[in-house]
Amino acid sequence: MSGLTIVTSSAQMSDIVARWKSQGESVAFVPTMGSLHEGHGALIQRATELADRVVVSIFVNPLQFGKGEDFDSYPRDREADEAFVRNSAVDVLFMPSVDEVYPSGQETTVSAGPVGERFEGASRPGHFDGVLTVVKRLFAIVSPDFALFGRKDAQQLFLVESMVRSEGSPITIVPIDTVRAPDGLALSSRNTNLSADERARARVIPEALNEAEATPTLSAALAAVRQRLHATPGVVIDYVAGVDPDTYRELDEGSLASEATLILAVRVGNTRLIDNRRLHFPQ
Repeated sequence: MSGLTIVTSSAQMSDIVARWKSQGESVAFVPTMGSLHEGHGALIQRATELADRVVVSIFVNPLQFGKGEDFDSYPRDREADEAFVRNSAVDVLFMPSVDEVYPSGQETTVSAGPVGERFEGASRPGHFDGVLTVVKRLFAIVSPDFALFGRKDAQQLFLVESMVRSEGSPITIVPIDTVRAPDGLALSSRNTNLSADERARARVIPEALNEAEATPTLSAALAAVRQRLHATPGVVIDYVAGVDPDTYRELDEGSLASEATLILAVRVGNTRLIDNRRLHFPQ
């Protein structure tokens, strides 16, 4: 197969992968919701280094959007996304319909469990059930050897890794570091919703995380981040917390842990942004 093939049928997608694997070729998979940017580009680049064949999916998953969330307004640009993928070494762009991903009789959802109810899950009830359900379904269609996810969505990454482990899946989850714009803001499809003024205000997020890295304890890190965010007009905190990287359980603010993942979610105007930073503290 030469060049990029665009596939909309789940059966065709599975048949293509089966043919590759019969020839001894490995497969890397990058699941996305489109509106592709250089963060996705980093995932795709690593995928091409890991496997013989690369599949990128674009599917805006309705199950992970709650009532009143931005499913209808989520940025979609098929033409731009196709052009983005054609400029990389991707073999198949998989763009299924909702009926292809969730055919009649296959509506069973995956529970994200207690971790899925915290932080992003508390702000967006049912979100991670929807994420894990679509990931499991896409894995069943694509049957990849490797699946790549960004570290920016830290809670999602943790839950996907946990699901794969608990099911004994042979898929290797490959985390990729967050890609940032020159001003430090984590690349996100939702950044396009920010006005110029909001974008300038949002720069406080990476600045606050940089300050946290210079602190000696988790409590000092949390205080530094909250202070910077609170001091910036137009930035509203949803949560700022420290979690154990191995369990995603929230750490006591007075914890003397040697490392933590500091996670945050804020609203800038009408746009909700998340970010995180792995912190190491001197002992």
